[in-house]
Amino acid sequence: MVNKTTMGDKLKTYLKHPGSFIVMLLVMLASIITFAVLIFLIAYILINGVPHITPSLFSLEYSSENASVVPAFVNTIVMTLLSLLIAVPFGIFSAIFLVEYAKRGNKFVEVIRLTTETLQGIPSIVYGLFGMLFFVNTLDWGFSLLAGAFTIAIMILPLIMRTTEEALKAVPDSYREGSFGLGAGKLRTVFRIVLPSAIPGVLAGVILAIGRIVGETAALMYTSGTVAQIPDSIMGSGRTLALHMYVLSSEGLYMDQAYATAVILLVLVVGINALSSFIARKLTKA
Repeated sequence: MVNKTTMGDKLKTYLKHPGSFIVMLLVMLASIITFAVLIFLIAYILINGVPHITPSLFSLEYSSENASVVPAFVNTIVMTLLSLLIAVPFGIFSAIFLVEYAKRGNKFVEVIRLTTETLQGIPSIVYGLFGMLFFVNTLDWGFSLLAGAFTIAIMILPLIMRTTEEALKAVPDSYREGSFGLGAGKLRTVFRIVLPSAIPGVLAGVILAIGRIVGETAALMYTSGTVAQIPDSIMGSGRTLALHMYVLSSEGLYMDQAYATAVILLVLVVGINALSSFIARKLTKA
């Protein structure tokens, strides 16, 4: 009875305000289209890729006969860990400074925020050219995982900064006031009260950053190189899964393996997101 009454009230509201009804239809239509496109993309990748996932695809070493994804998979994990190791501390500490220590209305803070937003809008190919000119040539690191990691770290730094900043702003001021009232200092309040409360938002930014790392090709092509093997060290060249898939498809000789690589890449991204969400829930409960 309550549901019927509620539906009747909504219907009367829509009849009185036709504009609201039109907006509601547009929102529903946009949601349906977005969901349908997502399902289509996933289904297209799975249908074309799953049949071509063979044991030879998981050989320890790449060759022209097996087009193995194992070296690219290992390089992707190493690249992700290196990039996060560089970018996450700088991003989190920068956000803490902007929110907790810098005075509100400070012009220097506004310049930093404007710079951060500008960096977010720069195409990845520009980062790749910068990384090639600075890390590869000027610092003489050559095409290496380290050069690629530093380039990617610069790319994801603005994203981590902004998401962490918004997460810290979302923490109520009453948490800080209560901590100060109990005699805790600024540093203790930030790292024992404010930052733990903002962990879910911080992890959301890290998850987005991981997605960008895993899916990046243009910047890595000019910095880490396209060698299809696991390098002996981080100063060696190696390709990630996304770059591996791009190279296979551009050659036109391994399209089946390229679709199979897309499936593996999709599973990797879903797995990383699921693991990050699990960790976020555990930290929130703790």
